[in-house]
Amino acid sequence: MTTPHWTFITNHGLVLSYIFHNPQHTAREISNHIGVTERTTHKIIADLEAEGYIERWKVGRRNEYRVDPNLPLRHHTKTDIMVDGLLEALTHSAPAGNSESD
Repeated sequence: MTTPHWTFITNHGLVLSYIFHNPQHTAREISNHIGVTERTTHKIIADLEAEGYIERWKVGRRNEYRVDPNLPLRHHTKTDIMVDGLLEALTHSAPAGNSESD
C-alpha cells in the first residue's frame, strides 16, 4: 500500500513565500520551483493579489511583487497569526541536530 503524497504547506503558501524571497521572478520561474503549472501559478497569484496579500506592478515586460506581511492567515482558526509569522517559519533553516543526516 502506498502512502498518499501530501504536504503541510499549500501551493498558495509556497507561492507567497517564493514571491517574498524572489519578488522579481516570473510566473514560469515560480511554477518551476514550486512544481505546479504556470497556469496554476497565475491563478494563485491572482488569488493572493485579490485578497491583498501581494501587490503586483509592471517593470518593463515583467511583473514585480511585494508581499504584505501584516495580514492575517486566512483559516478561521489562525487569524491571530500574521503572514510574517508564516514567512519567518518558512525562511529559517533547521535547528542544529535536526538535519536529515542525523
